[in-house]
Amino acid sequence: MEHKRLDKRSIEFRKKILRMVDSSRRGHIGSALSAVEIVRVLYEDVLRVDPRNAAWPDRDRFILSKGHGCLALYAALAEKGFIGDKELPGFCRFDSILGGHPQYGKVPGVEASTGSLGHGLSVGVGIALNGKIDKKDYRTFVLMGDGECNEGSVWEAAMCASKHNLSRLIVMIDYNKMQCYGPTCEVQDLEPFADKWRSFGFNVKEADGHDMAELRGILKNTPFDDKKPQAVICHTIKGKGIRSLEAHAPSHHKSRISDEEMKSLFNELEIPG
Repeated sequence: MEHKRLDKRSIEFRKKILRMVDSSRRGHIGSALSAVEIVRVLYEDVLRVDPRNAAWPDRDRFILSKGHGCLALYAALAEKGFIGDKELPGFCRFDSILGGHPQYGKVPGVEASTGSLGHGLSVGVGIALNGKIDKKDYRTFVLMGDGECNEGSVWEAAMCASKHNLSRLIVMIDYNKMQCYGPTCEVQDLEPFADKWRSFGFNVKEADGHDMAELRGILKNTPFDDKKPQAVICHTIKGKGIRSLEAHAPSHHKSRISDEEMKSLFNELEIPG
């Protein structure tokens, strides 16, 4: 797939992520960079949320099941006004609310504590089922990683979502085709991926996960089936925007990053790509 070039806003968003990494010298950089446009579209154009009332009962829910990608979520929460920009430099510090995985009840706007992979969809199914029982019209969005889909609990939750016709549940997969130690096709091949979700009773769409317009066109019109749960497979590049990290397994998590490495990462981000 020929991916869309990054726009100015996406580059600025990535700078915000790098500044958090610069302050802590650690983080799941590649995992966050592949999800930037997905998270951006949700918070800029799709989610019905109110940062002044984070517990508003009729809000849309967003669960970042791939909790290790929280750098992208924290940047979005700051831009939306759930948290202040002053919180971002504290990322991963002992006295900060912003840990290496998002924590419910500690970070405003976070709907579930995630990071133990394979659990977010089950939480989302429960929230969506509650909304159906209470006859609420909120939507529940769950963003998962592709490697996370190796977990059996994902497919148990998918069966439950289909059984209960949870049409207001929207599953998004950050399909960057790279896990922490290698390509998904070598670790455990997911293909035929779209057909798997269809076989579990989902209505499936696929998109370039870095194309804001394409993502916006799909996600703003969810649910696009009033009987089935939805799955949107977002084809992305791990580490998108920084060439040395793109499609590179070690970009999954980096620590003890030197001054020279940080300077190089910022410089690479300025190069159009």
